[in-house]
Amino acid sequence: MTRKTLKVALLQETHRGNRDANLDAIEAGLREAATAGVELVLLQELHNGPYFCQRESVDEFDQAETIPGPGTERIGQLAAELKLVVVASLFEKRATGLYHNTAVVFDRSAVIAGKYRKMHIPDDPAFYEKFYFTPGDLGFEPINTSVGRLGVLVCWDQWYPEAARLMALAGADLLLYPTAIGWDPNDDQAEKDRQRDAWITVQRGHAVANGLPLLACNRTGHESDPSGVGAGITFWGSSFVAGPQGEFLAQAETEGRALLVADIDLARSEHVRRIWPFLRDRRIDAYDDLLKRFRD
Repeated sequence: MTRKTLKVALLQETHRGNRDANLDAIEAGLREAATAGVELVLLQELHNGPYFCQRESVDEFDQAETIPGPGTERIGQLAAELKLVVVASLFEKRATGLYHNTAVVFDRSAVIAGKYRKMHIPDDPAFYEKFYFTPGDLGFEPINTSVGRLGVLVCWDQWYPEAARLMALAGADLLLYPTAIGWDPNDDQAEKDRQRDAWITVQRGHAVANGLPLLACNRTGHESDPSGVGAGITFWGSSFVAGPQGEFLAQAETEGRALLVADIDLARSEHVRRIWPFLRDRRIDAYDDLLKRFRD
């Protein structure tokens, strides 16, 4: 890479009640980012609607959209108009009965530069994603853009060091995670704090272990369980940008919309990898057991 500094923004948002309102808020955020001189904007996971995976219902498949489609068209037009690189996150209808949780990248153009389909799919209370999403089949391949090679991953992927490592080994310049994660309101504050701290810590670890900047953009606000069974999810925001030693470059609050802007020194990855040469010292001859589910 020849550029040295990259101004990035994370758009931490609440669900505004419907698709059009969400897209209007995204448009306002992108325009604000462009005015601030930002070049790359990361949006949160499944930003066009509510986090519908709190229940299992076939009706929720009506929210899915083709790629390309109306959602990518509007965001792509904004990326072209505002000359922004935008990482979006959509509920993809690939075919009838075949759906993915998909990140889409625009490179200052309405044309899709690349996409990534979420590889790790959770199935936990209030996060019933296996009912909706087929695991990704595009692998861990960075997406080439005018600001660098983007290692785009999605939410649950952020707990897996293998995913971050494979993006790094494929030449990613940045790691980016659109996210939807939050608390069960019934948990006590100590448990909430442990969960949020773990989420931040594991991702900072990916930045350190790979010597790469990392961007994580989360939802914020409370979303009720449409089934009425659960207590809903209070998304904990806390979107952040970390440098290649895990240092915080910017961090949002747990509550409220935020356009989080940070300057990333892209030359630091080269320096950090020279003083901490983790890639040099990997024992690739001794890692065969990583391909096993468990060592009995």
